[in-house]
Amino acid sequence: MGGEDRRGPSPAQLALDLPVEESLAREEFLSAPANAAALAMIDVWPDWPDRALLVVGPEGSGKTHLSAIWAAKAGALRLRPEAPPSPQELFAQGPAALLLDGLERASDEAALFHLLNYCGECGAYLLMTSRGPAHENVRLPDLLSRLRRAPMLELSAPDDALLRAVLEKLFRDRQVAIEPGLVDYLALRLERSLGAARAFVRDLDREALARGRRVTRALAAELLAHGEGRKLDEA
Repeated sequence: MGGEDRRGPSPAQLALDLPVEESLAREEFLSAPANAAALAMIDVWPDWPDRALLVVGPEGSGKTHLSAIWAAKAGALRLRPEAPPSPQELFAQGPAALLLDGLERASDEAALFHLLNYCGECGAYLLMTSRGPAHENVRLPDLLSRLRRAPMLELSAPDDALLRAVLEKLFRDRQVAIEPGLVDYLALRLERSLGAARAFVRDLDREALARGRRVTRALAAELLAHGEGRKLDEA
């Protein structure tokens, strides 16, 4: 795994914990049996079975990466789940493709129903992502019916090959040079979840920076022994 090791920073650099921007390009998406069906549907757009499509998967399963690929391809308008646009705003803007990443955060059922209506009336495409089935806790009957009609693709738990590939990408995104064998070591011990992998790599990198050390198997083992590998999404 290459790259120049960024360790050995100055004390001022050690104090920084800069945000890391993961690459969401199509060529960086790691295809595997766990996500092959969803990726194939993104790739064949606009040849979808319906105008609205739902991708479901746990935290860190690749929903945001998939939706970013589609949004770039379709020129989609990104919507805030907490504050979807009104029908008047939608018709005024006239978007041909819309992205709602994080359906579980949406609470305005009437606004969601109008959004689906807009797509039906104007022939716009809508990609929604969610951590669970979209119809859970929905009370508005018309919205429930519409959501149940939308084709749903589920991202399943990663296999060994995907988990290893994701770990390699996470270290690469952080520009961290690692010891040979560290990825295999972690893949055997971390919870089989991409969210757990992301959280552990983040914590391992932070700990190495704080100590001014390289990312090593010994440091990883220390964090695992303290239960850090089970922390999925701490701030």
